[in-house]
Amino acid sequence: MPAKPSTTKTKHSKSASAVLLRYRETDTRFGVSRETATRLAQTLGLSETQVIHAALANFARQTLPQYEPDDGPLTAAQEKAIAKLVPQRGFVSTKTRLF
Repeated sequence: MPAKPSTTKTKHSKSASAVLLRYRETDTRFGVSRETATRLAQTLGLSETQVIHAALANFARQTLPQYEPDDGPLTAAQEKAIAKLVPQRGFVSTKTRLF
């Protein structure tokens, strides 16, 4: 069941979005039990809320791209323009030089 965002007042902002978190009965690939969250908090010296934020931040870094998407592959005209700008005469590949 998806979490329902709500608006609550906090001391840090006039209104902040809130999410209901339901712990799993047992640890799974996509969820943890309250016991595991508590153990993580104690081990890291954080609150359970901080543990959840840290987990989401790590997941975001691992999953979301850290760069702006490009325009796709170069066109033939772009490749030709690059070839004109970068001299290719006299180029010998490292593989050819070594072997």
